[in-house]
Amino acid sequence: MTFKRRQLAGLVAAATLFATLGANAAAAADVTVNIGYQPIVEPSRVPQADGTYEKATGAKINWQKFDGGADVIAAIASGSLDIGYVGSSPLAAAASRQLPIETIALVGLISEAEALAVRNISRPEELAGKKIATPFVSTAHYSLLTALKHWNIDPKSVEILNLRPPEIAAAWTRGDIDGAYVWDPVLAEIKKSGTVLATSADVADWGGPTFDAWIVSKKFADANPDIVAAFVRVTGNATAAYRANPDAWSATSPEAEKIARLTGARQEEVPALLKGYIFPTLEEQAKADLLGGGTVKAVAATSAFLKEQGKIPTTLDDYSAYVSPRWVVEASKLSF
Repeated sequence: MTFKRRQLAGLVAAATLFATLGANAAAAADVTVNIGYQPIVEPSRVPQADGTYEKATGAKINWQKFDGGADVIAAIASGSLDIGYVGSSPLAAAASRQLPIETIALVGLISEAEALAVRNISRPEELAGKKIATPFVSTAHYSLLTALKHWNIDPKSVEILNLRPPEIAAAWTRGDIDGAYVWDPVLAEIKKSGTVLATSADVADWGGPTFDAWIVSKKFADANPDIVAAFVRVTGNATAAYRANPDAWSATSPEAEKIARLTGARQEEVPALLKGYIFPTLEEQAKADLLGGGTVKAVAATSAFLKEQGKIPTTLDDYSAYVSPRWVVEASKLSF
């Protein structure tokens, strides 16, 4: 092929690519994505505040704040949400009920970002008869039940109350509860006048690891794969930026200000709160033993425990349809 012919072929290929990208962008611009997030301190709050998700996907995004994963699951089930932020426990419950969803990316493995904080209680045995609040079917609820089992404490001996994080904060301030298993930033506030009996890092060591993730309605994902992949890429970029230089996300940094603005956390506490998670990169998640096999096993184990505790009626033989590395693999191919 002559130089001119190669040059012409290159121009034709470039024109075709730009036309395709333009068509995809035009199509995405006609799509409104309903996304349910939770006010949790983690890196993807930054691109959310910056409008990066909108720029990358080319879609209109309707951000909706939720205080717990169970509410996010209910909204996706009703069709009012397309993408949602949930913990591993509500994810397991939803998958066990065969809700048409799929995990598209892990956010973080929960460590000290969730904990059981109490007052006037120094030993687990003293929990009997006490009022302990937690959002039901959340990762915190699962961790609380796992901790009680580890301590050989009958859950029925504890008055476990179903309260959302804002309600927990108010009840703690009024003195209506003796403790709570909850996450940051509410956890950070009640820890100031309470004592931590166990963190989710402890519970993971006892056999109950938990994590947060983004999930998508399968119907939306099938219709808008480019939008989903771009969403995952932006999320991964935020994680990579934090992992590359966590010290740069200081209390006075723009990142801390944006995270505080969207979560209600105190800006000066953001750096410490970020350390309550272990944030895996897209490359780490793409490995089958993390987002594939490892996460599937964690969801299956969580589901089995929830059934044992009477929180769900049945479990599945295989949860792989609800957790797949395919989206992080596709996102990793994107460059922006």
